[in-house]
Amino acid sequence: MRALAFGIALFWATVAGAVDTPPSTKLPDLSQIRAQIYSGDYETALTGLAELSQTVKHADLYNLLGYTTRKLDRLEDSARWYREALYYDPSHRGALEYQGELFLQTGDLAGAKANLGMLDLFCPTGCPERDTLAKAIAASEKPKG
Repeated sequence: MRALAFGIALFWATVAGAVDTPPSTKLPDLSQIRAQIYSGDYETALTGLAELSQTVKHADLYNLLGYTTRKLDRLEDSARWYREALYYDPSHRGALEYQGELFLQTGDLAGAKANLGMLDLFCPTGCPERDTLAKAIAASEKPKG
């Protein structure tokens, strides 16, 4: 009887372990998806990224999801993915830049400036992400007309 109880306990522990297995944090090769993004094939890229997000938890993946959904004008989805990227890596320069651009797109200048402030902290000698966001903010502040 004790052997049967042990066998049942082992079975359920194995099943529970399979269900609770954490997703991978190892980022697979994204070169094909990046090529789709660079060529403007956002729908195809989004399909591949969404599929990967089922098993991979990584800031770079979420950043690309944010960028792709932003380019598809799915701004709420984009905001969610940038938050996810920054949850996994609060210093992710790409996510901070792109989220700042999303803030500008939605009229949140203060949010964009806050992200620029974060980039100032993470790259005090400058970095492309900081410079790009600073230019976008400056352009948004120019009087139109």
